[in-house]
Amino acid sequence: MAPRQRVLSHFAFFTFTDAYWALPSEERHETGARLVEGLRAGGAHVELYQLFPARGETDLLIWSSTVAEDPCAAATFFHHYAQATTPVRAFFRPTMTLWGFTKPSIYTRSERSPQELDPFAQERKPYLIVYPFVKTADWYLMSRDARQGMMNEHIRIGRQYPEITQLLLYSFGLQDQEFIVVYETDDLAHFSDLVMELRSSEARRFTERDTPIFTAVHRLAEAVMEVFV
Repeated sequence: MAPRQRVLSHFAFFTFTDAYWALPSEERHETGARLVEGLRAGGAHVELYQLFPARGETDLLIWSSTVAEDPCAAATFFHHYAQATTPVRAFFRPTMTLWGFTKPSIYTRSERSPQELDPFAQERKPYLIVYPFVKTADWYLMSRDARQGMMNEHIRIGRQYPEITQLLLYSFGLQDQEFIVVYETDDLAHFSDLVMELRSSEARRFTERDTPIFTAVHRLAEAVMEVFV
């Protein structure tokens, strides 16, 4: 990923319908493979994750990413995505969709942090955590210097966990949340320690909403469908 490339990342959460479970095992596998092939045919980078039993209301997470420098990139992605998912909608019911764009942070001077998560990486860590995030109105009404001071504390805490990578997506005016926060980690217990520390920082006072939280396990396309056949 080039340093200043704008990227659209799209997280689609699905549950399998009764019609899916009524299919013979082999047909269930073929249906999932058809969905993945259709998504990749649109040119996006696609990763699959198992959600159940970490959450009870959804089974599968599909993370798609595409370069979005062209203003038409989102329309093109949505067109291909609809084409790929429509033929299997009887079997995969969407439960939630989160999406947004990358952009440089106003709180850091570096072009790119070594802890920045690369959506196009060829290797993935085993766990992905995704959640929408909304700040209070008071946060935006504070001075830039006041916000910077609190974010410096937030950044300092995060740097104590260098093996945990983060992707921040901006979705102001595009969805109900302002940001989508995404983490990759090898160790969920260690990640939980990070979150506990962050929640005792001063900036936490200005968090309006940061749920629902989705914890997912990375699977290869073939492996994730084998879990559900």
